[in-house]
Amino acid sequence: MTQIGFTWRSAWNSILLRAVLLTGLAASAARADSQVWHIKAFHPDGQLLPVKAVGADGTLYDVKAIQQSGNTYLLDVKAFVDGNVLPVKVLDKSDWFGPVKAIDAEGNILDIKAVTADDEKLDVKAVSRAGQILDIKAIGEGHQFFGIKAVSPDGHVYDVKGVKMSDELIEGEVNGISVRAHIKALPQR
Repeated sequence: MTQIGFTWRSAWNSILLRAVLLTGLAASAARADSQVWHIKAFHPDGQLLPVKAVGADGTLYDVKAIQQSGNTYLLDVKAFVDGNVLPVKVLDKSDWFGPVKAIDAEGNILDIKAVTADDEKLDVKAVSRAGQILDIKAIGEGHQFFGIKAVSPDGHVYDVKGVKMSDELIEGEVNGISVRAHIKALPQR
């Protein structure tokens, strides 16, 4: 890789980190001014598959991206479970692919799955990493990857990615669960 590419990536990562921090501050300041985006997996045959959190009893819950206070740069991805808004993260596991899960207040883990028309539930995982960004995909038969996107009510489409804010393997803990990266929706580039 050339020095120019490395410098550009470092600058992008620095901008992204600042946007993540500012998003958190803005979100706490104004929760009333938000817009909810749908999270979908794009199947190669043209289907849009809903992405859901799956409870221990098999109940499906919405997974959405939240745009706060007009912030169009970095959206939080959350699971909406029984009136609670749960964080969605890439967990620290020994699996080659990083599992994407929702974590409740008691530290219980809910699977995140893409659901087909036949009610098949496809794993959603981090499948690769470039710098501080992890690619998030639904995984179909034969390890076929389907892109995960956030779609706004007015038709804008963002990529759903894992975002690392440090160079450490573990970002920290959420309700006692080790976290590798935070799930966000970012403008496509």
